[in-house]
Amino acid sequence: MSTGAWVLLAALVAAGLFGGYRALTDGRFRRDEGAERGAGPEAPAEPSLLAGTPWADQAGERATLLQFSSAFCAPCRATRRTLGEVVAVTPGVAHVEVDAEQHLDVVRRLGILRTPTTLVLDARGHEVTRASGAPRKEQVLAALAGAVQR
Repeated sequence: MSTGAWVLLAALVAAGLFGGYRALTDGRFRRDEGAERGAGPEAPAEPSLLAGTPWADQAGERATLLQFSSAFCAPCRATRRTLGEVVAVTPGVAHVEVDAEQHLDVVRRLGILRTPTTLVLDARGHEVTRASGAPRKEQVLAALAGAVQR
């Protein structure tokens, strides 16, 4: 086998491994590492993540799906549709979409690394979980179940 064939084979294997990794992790909600901090009745009340933002008055009664998008992001459009479907069947839940390019201060403060990223906020506006990539409807509903039980 020639050197070029080995390089091609290595590139295909690397691309396959990366694609498999993305397929397994894209759109999966993961627990916020800081979610347990401040939990408990004696802990000081932290302000809502939406406090001081233009979206502070758009929070849902039970939970909020906070989506960070960008203009030319195809998965962002799919995520918008999915979150809209979930909000339509889940009372007390709001969907807030933020243009990441226009609100870099919020993106940096919340550690958003890519679009779409969806944060699930509880009724107090605290992050419960987040997903990078386009989540499926079942994943969003399962994440919301954890948010409204808190």
